[in-house]
Amino acid sequence: MRPRFKRLPMTQTQKDRPWLIRTYAGHSTAKASNALYRGNLAKGQTGLSVAFDLPTQTGYDSDHKLARGEVGKVGVPVCHLGDMRVLFDQIPLEQMNTSMTINATAPWLLALYIAVAEEQGADISKLQGTVQNDLIKEYLSRGTYVCPPKPSLKMIADVAEYCYNNVPKWNPMNVCSYHLQEAGATPEQELSFALATAIAVLDELQPRVPAEDFPAMVGRISFFVNAGIRFVTEMCKMRAFVDLWDEICETRYGVSDPKFRRFRYGVQVNSLGLTEQQPENNVYRILIEMLAVTLSKKARARAVQLPAWNEALGLPRPWDQQWSMRMQQILAYETDLLEYGDLFDGNAVVDAKVEALKEGARAELANLESMGGAISAIDYMKSRLVDSNAERLNRIERNETIVVGVNKWTEGEPSPLQTEDGGIMVVDPAVEQAQITRLQDWRAERDNDAVARALNALREAAASGANIMPASIAAAKAGATTGEWAEEMRKVHGTYRGPTGVSQAVSNKTEGLDDLRAAVDAASDRLGRRLKFLVGKPGLDGHSNGAEQIAFRARDCGMEIVYEGIRLTPEEIITAAQNETPHVIGLSILSGSHIPLIEEVMERLKQAGLGHIPVIVGGIIPEDDAHKLQTMGVTKIYTPKDFELNVIMSDIVTLVDPKKAAAE
Repeated sequence: MRPRFKRLPMTQTQKDRPWLIRTYAGHSTAKASNALYRGNLAKGQTGLSVAFDLPTQTGYDSDHKLARGEVGKVGVPVCHLGDMRVLFDQIPLEQMNTSMTINATAPWLLALYIAVAEEQGADISKLQGTVQNDLIKEYLSRGTYVCPPKPSLKMIADVAEYCYNNVPKWNPMNVCSYHLQEAGATPEQELSFALATAIAVLDELQPRVPAEDFPAMVGRISFFVNAGIRFVTEMCKMRAFVDLWDEICETRYGVSDPKFRRFRYGVQVNSLGLTEQQPENNVYRILIEMLAVTLSKKARARAVQLPAWNEALGLPRPWDQQWSMRMQQILAYETDLLEYGDLFDGNAVVDAKVEALKEGARAELANLESMGGAISAIDYMKSRLVDSNAERLNRIERNETIVVGVNKWTEGEPSPLQTEDGGIMVVDPAVEQAQITRLQDWRAERDNDAVARALNALREAAASGANIMPASIAAAKAGATTGEWAEEMRKVHGTYRGPTGVSQAVSNKTEGLDDLRAAVDAASDRLGRRLKFLVGKPGLDGHSNGAEQIAFRARDCGMEIVYEGIRLTPEEIITAAQNETPHVIGLSILSGSHIPLIEEVMERLKQAGLGHIPVIVGGIIPEDDAHKLQTMGVTKIYTPKDFELNVIMSDIVTLVDPKKAAAE
């Protein structure tokens, strides 16, 4: 007898609409970024995703001392309404879906966006898009925070409340787990830490709206996630996110309408996994990672933005971004993916993996709840991420995790994609001074009395606990700047230094470090005191993963470490060097601002009589820039290809131990 099979209904009567196709873009100036946006829209991009530079993200104007070297490097500088006008020139905002990756200054950038939309004659109730507006993950992984956690949570809620009442189609927050994975989060940690963040925000929002309106408010919360290379796990993680969010909305908040419990998310696939070595391989990584968030209809992303193949080398060119966009378009329009229901429903392997991820995430969520929720557990979550990232790197170093071209099959042909321009876009250093000049002209031409009144009203609103959005919009229209807006927030709420996640105590990850620990001990004996290593992050770059792991490993090797976290001025680094008398200084910069910042640090070291201290530098540093740094006196330079931390530790010992150096 023939076996009988149950026929599953797979086809649909109507093909699904594709997800929003975006590229994360912005650089140099508002004018240059506007040209890039209009070009990408003409090529078939269906939504905008704006990258802002670090001064804009951290609430500084382009002429602030902390902005030196950072203007226009990792995104577009937006200091005032004039910049925002230029950024969206000839782009009708009422018809656009715009994602702005902005957090600490999210109320301000949204205020500028609304002001420009009104100038265009738009009905702001029809505006569609998202501000990321997730400060909790900034304390854990990205570092572009301004104020302490509690007032920052209040500002997140201000944006959500204002949008609900005035811009109802706008997503007022992307709960962002993207950077959590980049900081080392396991899938269970990514799920639980992100959901704990969403719970903290919803708990803050619930008293602000009538009970009957709260489910619709819940329905406006969206997520922004990361998809890594472990395809099956990542796809199952997204299905777990869908189930857990539905569960939380129904059981914790009593949301009965399924459409308000829908897990709505955008995605950028994992930039951390892109390699400097054999960078052409990154094209395949990006495609595979995209499949994890598109194949399963139940957990399909609403918007996708892909990095370019060369982002481990530097800023992608327009052609590189076009190539990533074409990847999305081929999947969405040439394949038959969107013609079918979910391909994984009823799959025993998938179901088991999803349940295991949900069980792990629920356990961690309960742990966070016992600590008082996400805000109270920031230090704990940060330390867990640093530990998880250390374990991830250990697996790569031990060849337990294979990365093609990095720790296996490392021999290959030179990439023909890296042409005479190095295969990346380089921002002209003259951009910074030109932006500063425009900013100074803006200040000279505006009505400064009107600005002062608007800023005073903003400060009063923040101090009184009122919603800051109306006062922020008024300040935007009056001509206030990004730095002025943020300074009012600092005056009212103070500033904050987030946890580093690197304790002074040695971890339990010292296996295989016996020889290094012995070398550090021997060098320390000859030096007459414990070998001391100062790790500093000058500038506004908040990508601290590399610095944390270097400090983590140095500590476990027996060195005395000095690491105070991110966002240090060159003056603060010199002061630390004077106070701590380290044997070696390590500087980490990933934002592309290494030339001016390292130059200033080196000059100040010499002026302070500390020019004898060896300086090592890590970051995304092109070869030509590496030569420049060496002429400044930098002793060693490490880029992402230098993934073996023990080699770096050995180099540090050699630098300070004359006997070992002579032997080599």
